[in-house]
Amino acid sequence: MRVSPRSSGRIKPSGRGTEVAIWYLMRVTGVLLFVMALAHFSILHFIWDPAEQTSEFVTRERWNNLFWRAYDWTLLMLVLFHSFVGMRTVILDYIHGARARVIIMSSMWILAGILFVIGSLVVFTLPGLET
Repeated sequence: MRVSPRSSGRIKPSGRGTEVAIWYLMRVTGVLLFVMALAHFSILHFIWDPAEQTSEFVTRERWNNLFWRAYDWTLLMLVLFHSFVGMRTVILDYIHGARARVIIMSSMWILAGILFVIGSLVVFTLPGLET
């Protein structure tokens, strides 16, 4: 496998296994993150006045709507997934000792799980939804 002198990205793995699926998922989540983050920024900074965005605004306008809670949760989960899978790639590229790799990867996935739980709890349990 040779990389073009112009290429600065990671080459697509050969075969049909997990590495190829992860390679594609990183590209798909990257595009989704770009679109969703740009929409999030545009809505909060161009449609609604940032000077009026207080905690009451978030609970009244954003989190009283199930769509926006789901949107915020999806954006958060895409960020977590994309960042931790990216860190997995970095660890596989630069950590060569099997024991160190297992310890670092295990710690990283435990942290990812904790952040997933905390992020989900925040988005789904904070007040805002009127019943």
